[in-house]
Amino acid sequence: MALLLSENIKVATDSIKGNKLRAFLTMLIIFFGITALVGISSAIDAMKASINSNFTSMGANSFTVRNKETSVRIGRQGKRSKKYKSISYKEAIRFKNEFTFPVTTAVSTMASFAARIKFESEKTNPNIQLFGGDENYLATSGYGLESGRNFSEHEIQNSAHLAIIGKDVENDLFKGKQSGIDKIIIINNGKYRVIGVLASKGNSMGFGGDKVCIIPLTTARQYFGKQDMSFTISVLAKNTQWLALALGEATGLFRKIRNVPVGEPDNFEVTKADNLANMLIGLTGKASTGAIIIGIITLIGASIGLMNIMLVSVTERTREIGIRKALGATSQIIKNQFLIESIVICVLGGFFGILMGIITANFISYNLSSEFFMPWRWISIGFVVCLIVGLVSGYLPAKRASQLDPIDSLRFE
Repeated sequence: MALLLSENIKVATDSIKGNKLRAFLTMLIIFFGITALVGISSAIDAMKASINSNFTSMGANSFTVRNKETSVRIGRQGKRSKKYKSISYKEAIRFKNEFTFPVTTAVSTMASFAARIKFESEKTNPNIQLFGGDENYLATSGYGLESGRNFSEHEIQNSAHLAIIGKDVENDLFKGKQSGIDKIIIINNGKYRVIGVLASKGNSMGFGGDKVCIIPLTTARQYFGKQDMSFTISVLAKNTQWLALALGEATGLFRKIRNVPVGEPDNFEVTKADNLANMLIGLTGKASTGAIIIGIITLIGASIGLMNIMLVSVTERTREIGIRKALGATSQIIKNQFLIESIVICVLGGFFGILMGIITANFISYNLSSEFFMPWRWISIGFVVCLIVGLVSGYLPAKRASQLDPIDSLRFE
């Protein structure tokens, strides 16, 4: 039995070598289909892992209170559009002072989305996110210090001209030749002393995690304040068991601070850290479905092409089939020979497709600052799909070859 299988495999490979161009084109179609299926799906898995990693670092036991987005009326039957008032500095500070639940509470604001920071003759691109934060901001936002220190409560109260910069900012300004600690940088024509450098978080999913600069909250309010400036409250519970209770208490207190009448909806948003992660993962899940559909469509095209090639091969090798049957080969042996030939073409194309898929996935993973990984699940699925495509595409030609009459086959020209 093993000898017969070996002989069939040898005949199949010899046939593939004899029709190199057609076999190569079919393998190429399968290659692209498997690359799309394995590569894109694995890359999306890497994105999900990156999202989970980044939001886990923010703390699964944290939530934020922020300004509610403007609602928009759609159609005549929809509710009238409504613009919600921004969370003011007084409201945020009052919440921080009155929220006595055993949590860490921080108040922050976005001072600028596109700040440019200078040091002597060096300057960054105007793409630095400038935040104003209090002494608890680092703890609630998931940032860690690589060197230096955090703001003190006294420095926050006195609007000190101090700054904590991200790793990319330090690299841009100091080129790795010196530390940024105790250096004087210029932000919007104001001078600030660097007291800390943040540990690198990576620029995952397009979020510039290291292109940031943090200054004291009161300083940001004083020098970057604008009309309708909104402040964000971040709350970090000691553990996830306290999270639901703390979230309920925070919602009730802030409704009281903003004078929301009983029965009226909140005019602010309370969002858990993992909610945004789940939303982004849901979006990547839809992209993964799209990638699978693209891969399947490509593989269907490949299977049709392979089936046509195998049917042509049966016609061209009719005399050979007649000789093999005359020498004692059964219909089952002939069928197996063509099935093996179809599977070999699919597996060869699939092997290189899986290899390219792994390279593509890890290239994307590398750019997301994630670790090298082997997508074993998609590798297994890729091989199974190749076998299925080979069997489905080769069955009809193999069956037709096995049913040929040996006498008519021998007379075939």
